[in-house]
Amino acid sequence: MFDYELIIRNSETRITIRIWTLKSELSNEMSRETLQMIKKPGWTFLSNHAHVLICLALDPDMVLREVALQVGITERAVQKIVADLEEAGALSRQREGRRNHYRINRKMRLRHPLENHAEIGQLLELVDIVDD
Repeated sequence: MFDYELIIRNSETRITIRIWTLKSELSNEMSRETLQMIKKPGWTFLSNHAHVLICLALDPDMVLREVALQVGITERAVQKIVADLEEAGALSRQREGRRNHYRINRKMRLRHPLENHAEIGQLLELVDIVDD
């Protein structure tokens, strides 16, 4: 039930401290594989910008809080990334009621000189996300 339990005792009192970690709080919302990826320190092959794009390609109506949980970064970091992607023309945001709908520019070329021969759409296809 708890990830950690610390019990402090002396002759007169007993204090129990129970600690839930990120894994416990998110276990209902995220797969075990995703949790393992977030928990592990280190690097990934794709940047957080790519991860945000992938999330929004999978669900163009996803709220940024959920994107943050999926990517494993803060909601503020996701907001900054979305602003970067919007400014670069990689995605556009349309307000629908109280929510945003994101549209990805799949024809935009990747930015780095080593990969600018490819388009965002090809990157999304690589991770098995096809255009509807």
